[in-house]
Amino acid sequence: MKQLVTSAIILSRTDYGEADRILTLLTPDFGKLSLLAKGVRRVKSKLAGGIELFSVSEITFIKGRGEVGTLVSTRLVRHYGTIITSLDRTMTGYELIKQLTKVTEDQPEEAYFRLLVQVFEALNDQTVGLALIRLWFHAELLRLNGHTPNLQTDGQGSKLRVDQLYVFDFDHSAFMASQQGPITVAHIKFLRLVFAGNTPKLLTQVQGVEDLIKGVEPLVMTWYHHSL
Repeated sequence: MKQLVTSAIILSRTDYGEADRILTLLTPDFGKLSLLAKGVRRVKSKLAGGIELFSVSEITFIKGRGEVGTLVSTRLVRHYGTIITSLDRTMTGYELIKQLTKVTEDQPEEAYFRLLVQVFEALNDQTVGLALIRLWFHAELLRLNGHTPNLQTDGQGSKLRVDQLYVFDFDHSAFMASQQGPITVAHIKFLRLVFAGNTPKLLTQVQGVEDLIKGVEPLVMTWYHHSL
């Protein structure tokens, strides 16, 4: 049968039989794959070294007649080893992988593969805070699923003003002027940067980023749970 080659990231691993595993992988070319890795749990397995968690690998595989194909060979391209030196970063990584798996179909576009690579790069950089990574990740999932909020005009179609406070009205999916609103123009400018596809590393350079995250995180998470 024809052997296929692609890049891959492991989403999950399930032990099967005495020495095998069934892997769920995300690829840029074939979406999600379920592959049987024969003998991978044996000490001398040639497959094991190329399918580490929090890594990008090159894999060769054969499609199965059913849902599960067969992993033929693996080559580790990059392992983000700093992640696993921190329990908090490791657990955040597992959490974000699980959420991406939940909201994507079996044939997600390549952008989701690139998103996971960016997640690993951010988690691997200890100068990038976890709160920022989580906020950015959920904003990216919203953006990729076509749920970018209106960050330019209010519910009446008027441009958002620098001298005005706002609340977000979910019935109208828009910001509304409010004297007691918790959202300032600084929050809105930060949200524009977050939803513009900037990397977490670049967002760390925003002045007062930690306070801005605290101000917009509840809103982004409400958008996320409301939309996805």
